[in-house]
Order: sequence, then C-alpha cells, then structure tokens
Amino acid sequence: MKQILLITDGCSNVGLSPVVAAAHAWAEGITVNVVGVLEPDEALLAGREEIAEIAKAGGGISRLVNTRQLSQTVQMMTRATVMTTIRHAVNKELKQVFGGDSVEALPPEKRGEVVRVIDELGETSALKVALLIDASASMRPKLQAVEDGIRDLVLSLQARTGKSEIAVFHFPESSRGDGCVCDLDWTDNLRGVKKIIPQLQMRGTTPTGPALMQVVDFYRKDGYGNYNRRETDGMMGDYVV
Repeated sequence: MKQILLITDGCSNVGLSPVVAAAHAWAEGITVNVVGVLEPDEALLAGREEIAEIAKAGGGISRLVNTRQLSQTVQMMTRATVMTTIRHAVNKELKQVFGGDSVEALPPEKRGEVVRVIDELGETSALKVALLIDASASMRPKLQAVEDGIRDLVLSLQARTGKSEIAVFHFPESSRGDGCVCDLDWTDNLRGVKKIIPQLQMRGTTPTGPALMQVVDFYRKDGYGNYNRRETDGMMGDYVV
C-alpha cells in the first residue's frame, strides 16, 4: 500500500496545481492524505479549500488541525487509509464472488469474520509512507509540532507487525526553488526519521504541486537508485479534475 502524507498550511503559490498533481498520484495507485496545520487566525478559505481538494483528487482524506492536534492526527490518518484501502479491496472481491454483496450486507457471523480479517491485514500488510513536509516560511512556527507528529507516526509504524517503510521529503528545495528535497530514501529503519526535522530550514515559497510530482516520480522508480519514469503527455490514467 502506497501513501503520500502531506503536512502543509495550504495556499500553494508556485508551479503545477497540487490538485492536478494529487490526481496523477491517485491514477498510479498512490493515496494522498493531507494534514492542514492551521491556527484559528490563519484559517483562510483558499487554504482550507485547497487542502480538501488535494485529498479528494488523491483518493485520500484531509484534516484541519492546530499544532496541538497534529501528532494524534498523523497516526489516525495513516491507519484510516490503510483500513479503507483493505476494505475497498475486500468489498471488490465480495462483489465478484457473491454478485453485489459488500461487508455490510453479509450475515452478522460472516461479517464479524471478514472484519477480523480486515483488521489483521491492516496490521500485517506491507506499507510505504512518503512523508512530504511543507517547509515554507509560514510553517516555521509549527516546526516543533511537525517534529512531535512525525515522532509519534514513527512509533505507530514500529508497532505494526507488517513491514513499514518511510521516505521523507521537504519543500521548497531552496528559497527560490520550486521542487522538493529527499531527506531520507526508503527505509524500514525508522529511527533515522527523527534526526531530519531539526535540520530543516523553513523558508521561501510553497510549490506543493511540483513537490507532489517529484514524490510520484520517486515512487515510480522505487527510490533514487532505480529510475524508471514513464513519459506522459501531462495527464495520467482517466482521472479528470
């Protein structure tokens, strides 16, 4: 299962629309979840709408939180997406086998058995999470909350019995850049994640769309060591925003 977990305060202002970029990700089987870190005085309508639309186009979920809620939210969203993905796959199989039934339509005894299997798969299935951190200047006051949230996410992943891998990115690449930087390639040694956040320099613009596309490229080649990008004409799959 593949996820991008975007932590941002919204209002991208450079390059490709992040909604279009999220649709590209979803067309390639990568779910995009978005945590919008907004304090009450920052909750601008444009930022709120963008956060929701990115997640919708990326087949994921979004949450608006303040800094105190961030830690709990990143854990909840990662688990919720895993369970939703598994439930969707199980429902698809049930429809093929039983001709239209879903988990909810099964008799109680069968439903309980299927739910138990779903829960087990949620803990044992392999999971990849690409963490994409908005490190633009407006995020500087929230750095400590981001660090705490990532620490607790790592603890949550370590508690799973299935293999969990994480990669970490931040954007912008520089004060004038429109891309992102890979801070950590795919690893199941989750302890290294904790060392990244204190080194971030919060600065510059908010190129959320280009950053998302770079993470999609990263997924395509399964890390920097095995580049395998497919050329496209600018749209992938049949998703239309």
